[in-house]
Amino acid sequence: MRWPLNVPVLSDGVVTLRAHVPDDVDPMVEMAVDPTMVRWTAIPTPYTRAMSEQFAFTVMPRGWEEGSHRGWAIETTDDDGRSRFAGNVDVRQKPIADIGFALHPWARGRGVMARAVRLAVDWSLTEGGVEIVHWRSHVGNEASLRVAHSTGFTLHGLVPGMLNERGRVLDAWTGSIRFGDAPFARSPWAESTVLESARLRLRPFTEADVPRIVEGCSDRLTRHYLAALPSPYTPATARAYVDDCVWQAATGAKATWAVADRDSDELIGTISVMDMLGVTADHGEIGYWMHPEGRGRGLMTEATRLVVDHALDPEGLDRRRLVLYAAVDNAASNAVAAAAGFRHYGTQRVAERLGDGSYDDLNGYEIVR
Repeated sequence: MRWPLNVPVLSDGVVTLRAHVPDDVDPMVEMAVDPTMVRWTAIPTPYTRAMSEQFAFTVMPRGWEEGSHRGWAIETTDDDGRSRFAGNVDVRQKPIADIGFALHPWARGRGVMARAVRLAVDWSLTEGGVEIVHWRSHVGNEASLRVAHSTGFTLHGLVPGMLNERGRVLDAWTGSIRFGDAPFARSPWAESTVLESARLRLRPFTEADVPRIVEGCSDRLTRHYLAALPSPYTPATARAYVDDCVWQAATGAKATWAVADRDSDELIGTISVMDMLGVTADHGEIGYWMHPEGRGRGLMTEATRLVVDHALDPEGLDRRRLVLYAAVDNAASNAVAAAAGFRHYGTQRVAERLGDGSYDDLNGYEIVR
């Protein structure tokens, strides 16, 4: 059969995958020039209507007929009940394939792409001659990572210099899925659920936090007690830290919050529940640092209490035991541990390397559910 009759129509009752039609071209152009699409993909810029027509009616038909590039238009209903073009999903090559997908702005935030990816992957692995589907995205593309996470891809990690797009060599996040893998998340995403107190809002990071992270991690006292911080600490370093926090959340290893002033929303520190995939799977370790402007007011104690309550809650991070470590000479950090309800259980000798190259003893604290 020739295109479009050789394109299988796939549906889960909410999302339908089908061959492209002429009415898709205008929304494809709208999707292609959307700033989010331009930021995270290799879509040509400037972009023309002819490019959409060529992709839909030359590249796709040839790909299906050769079996080298199988792609679908995604269709679903909008809030008014109209069936509309929502995006593209395509599986390239076989038996080793990679997947690409893009969503029109109107369809985002509805779970549409996860449904589309499940349909495309299932067909590819059961009927399309594919043995494994690889996923890759720009580092930092949280929306793409969430789709891969929720559809059962094994998340492998960061591969340096894997992408070459518009003359830029970029690092990539990677994952894969094989026949027999369940098409659902392998582990919970360690969400940075918004937590609030009288003075604080704990929330996910935003781009506006980057300069404050740089300031906090360049501070002399911060660097003294966190000796492993990169030097110099630049905006690129801060963005890499934020991106890594997103990846660690996706794998369930760490949940991290920006500690922000509740009124101004300005970042005044960070706090994490780390080591959530350790030998004991229901444990975690609290770690934090405070911007110089936030010190001396009990704010980190307030933040730690919020995170501890959330971490120990079965409806939160569902931890059974939390630990916290503080250098013996770090009076402020030890005070936070005590004020937040942790119990001192021991001291390790010369266990903490400091910024000046010396070593301090390390106090261990714990709290259990």
